[in-house]
Amino acid sequence: MSNQRQQKPTLTGQRFKTRKRDEKERFDPTNFQESIVQGLNQTGTDLEAVAKFLDASGAKLDYRRYAETLFDILVAGGMLAPGGTLADDMTCTDFCLFKAQEDMETMQAYAQVFNKLIRRYKYLEKGFEEEIKKLLLFLKGFTESERNKLAMLTGILLANGNISASILSSLFNENLVKEGVSACLAVKLFKSWLSEKDINSVAASLRKVGMDNRLMELFPANKRSCEHFSKYFTDAGLKELSGFVRNQQCIGARKELQKDLEEQMSRGDPLKDIIANVREEIKKNNISEQTMIGLIWSSVMSSVEWNKKEELVTEQAIKLLKQYSPLLKAFTSQGLSELTLLLKIQEYCYDNIHFMKAFQKIVVLLYKADVLSEEAILKWYNEAHLAKGKSVFLEQMKKFVDWLKNAEEESESEDEEAD
Repeated sequence: MSNQRQQKPTLTGQRFKTRKRDEKERFDPTNFQESIVQGLNQTGTDLEAVAKFLDASGAKLDYRRYAETLFDILVAGGMLAPGGTLADDMTCTDFCLFKAQEDMETMQAYAQVFNKLIRRYKYLEKGFEEEIKKLLLFLKGFTESERNKLAMLTGILLANGNISASILSSLFNENLVKEGVSACLAVKLFKSWLSEKDINSVAASLRKVGMDNRLMELFPANKRSCEHFSKYFTDAGLKELSGFVRNQQCIGARKELQKDLEEQMSRGDPLKDIIANVREEIKKNNISEQTMIGLIWSSVMSSVEWNKKEELVTEQAIKLLKQYSPLLKAFTSQGLSELTLLLKIQEYCYDNIHFMKAFQKIVVLLYKADVLSEEAILKWYNEAHLAKGKSVFLEQMKKFVDWLKNAEEESESEDEEAD
């Protein structure tokens, strides 16, 4: 037997070519575009037929690969070059969104075409949203009529839930904002959206993606004020949207103010400085005294770590409120503000179970500190209290209220005797 290592046999012969289906296909949308354009030219303005053609073509054509091309054709009639102009070297069609009639009925019909297509081919959903974002960035390349149609369609798609309100981020593009294109398109878009849904539904969609606090970015930095936004959209017939943004701004300002208050308290700033700052904020943000007293109460009660023992928490609360009573007094100059504070105290004591027994002691302290008047306390007791913990708090207050009533009667009889 030979010691020499036997050589392994090797395969010889012709090497097979890779099968065609295994090769990576080159991205070439020309044939795809021609097929879609041809189909649209045949179906014409019959959008029912367009929807059926698109449904059937998805089985033969690669929608997944050429999604952008497909949406470009349906919107603009052909493939779009960067900036929004039609690519010269491609076949185009006149049967598209941009060449359709500029009215809501036609735009709703087009929205249905997109809706059916995306419901049939779910994988197109993300690509469609990206397409709308891209189209909004290309606005300067479109005519006014094309922008209007795109705005109307986008509003309807937002109302139907086909796309997310996050697409609005494209309108915050610096160049579009600077030239006023964004705000102008937003008017048409929101009119279209609000013709389908109410402001609460629109607000919910905006909040869901954090767009509710960004609408001011439709304007350049030097015009980013509540007054400018409100005037622009109110003049355009969108008073509801102006009101919503004004409300959002107020909520934002209130949150900031509460944060500032809590920081001032934790630093131990003098009360006169805190009062001066609050007065300035009220003036600047047009905040009512009733809103302000609610913020101050929340800030005071958030400024300490509360004891977990019920018998000690009352003592702690009285000590704290005694310290801050001048601050509370400064912003209860109206009867309605006093009542607002009483309702805030009731709500707080109900929501924080350790404070249930502290309610009466807090009210009496604030009465003695001239924060709450007997009129406000009696009004709260007789008619203006909340349902939360009503029986417990009214029972706690009964003796004090009786004392107030007797004191009032004695005062009245003394006045009569003096007369």
